[in-house]
Amino acid sequence: MKSGRESVTYAGAHRRALAWAGAIDRAVPRESRVVGVLGTGGVHTCVGVLAALYAGATVVPLHPDFPAARTAHMAEAAGVRLLLTDGAAGPGAGPVPVFDLDDEPPGAPLPAPLPVAPSDHAYILFTSGSTGRPKGVPLTHAGLGHYFRLVDERYDFTPDDVFSGTFDLNFDCSVFDLFCAWGAGAHLVRTPPYAYRDLPRHLAEEQVTVWFSTPSAIGLARRTTGLAEGCLPTLRRSFFAGEALRCEDAAYWQRAAAGSALENLYGPTELTITIARHRWDPATSPELAVNGVVPIGLVHDGHEHLVVDGELWVSGPQMAAGYLDPTDDEGRYVRRDGVTYYRTGDQVSPAPDGQLRYLGRRDNQLQIQGRRVEPAEIEHALRACPGVEDAVAVGVPSGAGTELFVFYTGDRVPPGKLAKNVAESVPAALVPRHYRHVAELPLNGNRKTDRRALLAEAEKELRAPGIPD
Repeated sequence: MKSGRESVTYAGAHRRALAWAGAIDRAVPRESRVVGVLGTGGVHTCVGVLAALYAGATVVPLHPDFPAARTAHMAEAAGVRLLLTDGAAGPGAGPVPVFDLDDEPPGAPLPAPLPVAPSDHAYILFTSGSTGRPKGVPLTHAGLGHYFRLVDERYDFTPDDVFSGTFDLNFDCSVFDLFCAWGAGAHLVRTPPYAYRDLPRHLAEEQVTVWFSTPSAIGLARRTTGLAEGCLPTLRRSFFAGEALRCEDAAYWQRAAAGSALENLYGPTELTITIARHRWDPATSPELAVNGVVPIGLVHDGHEHLVVDGELWVSGPQMAAGYLDPTDDEGRYVRRDGVTYYRTGDQVSPAPDGQLRYLGRRDNQLQIQGRRVEPAEIEHALRACPGVEDAVAVGVPSGAGTELFVFYTGDRVPPGKLAKNVAESVPAALVPRHYRHVAELPLNGNRKTDRRALLAEAEKELRAPGIPD
């Protein structure tokens, strides 16, 4: 593994993980062993994930840039009993013991990783919630085991591969990178934000062969140095997930990485990392697409799925049994003909060959830079701002992905103050950039807020030369 100037061999990572696992084993009883790992994905925090799993603990990835109150809430909800940090991050997870992974592990190492049961929780990951709080999703060793068995059968990763490492540890797709690289004995190289200024150069210097990111990365690369034809010759596999992949972007990336097999991966956290895939084919994929969006393809083997009123429901070994808070299950986990399904909230249309074409979200949930967000969460934060009476956030598609545009009533408040207020409770990537004060919010015929009218107005303003505050 490599991040910046730091690197570690597999032998070194194994020894250090066993050493930290010994410290965890002495600090936290096995029956309540839930360990938070606070970091973005550097060498030491990745070793921390491995150490927690070696200790038979449940891993709760936490992001150091999230608001402290949000981090504390997630840690408390997950039952975190110990926090591992990379030294650069503050505690931010409540009154629990903190181990700095930059230090030397105290005490004797474990002789070997501790055994776990298939039903034990390996990870707890958090998604955005409509109540203004994140929802915890426990993922079991059994669900992850099924997922990685399929991945191992499908892909030919080798020790010669170099993985891109674009995701922060709290993003579920980082689990794919970590364990695919570790399982193959491959290299995992962290892609820093500045690498996008000249992505071809970075990938060439690191000899990256496996790229995995959100589709927004394509737009970012296009806006900086651009991607010339054939400029990504080291890539042999390219994966995109986390938000809708446009055919235009897929074709652009494929042109730059002509020797790479490109796949669109799909899956909410509740279905363990990804649950469907589509292999891009420039001759056939655009014909299957709806509204220029690459299909999500076929659901993984061993799973049942239904399309109910256009919405995708999935059941099977990768489905999480429910949320940490059972009250969040209502409306998401449903029974039909004796089978429990997870309602994805995504609208799909089956193609004649069985592949699923993506039509968009059934509800108002949005994908911003690969992160799922309920507009209600943004609105909840805005209403807490002094002077704001009501607020609606809509997602406007753009060349850079989806942008949040806010309409609010009450007093006219400076945009910077609104943004600062939102930033106190949501990640920086989800803080809206565009705000518009209105006297009142429009209503539709059912006397509900007319989000369609607001979205149309936001689209018109974002296309205009100037955007009012």
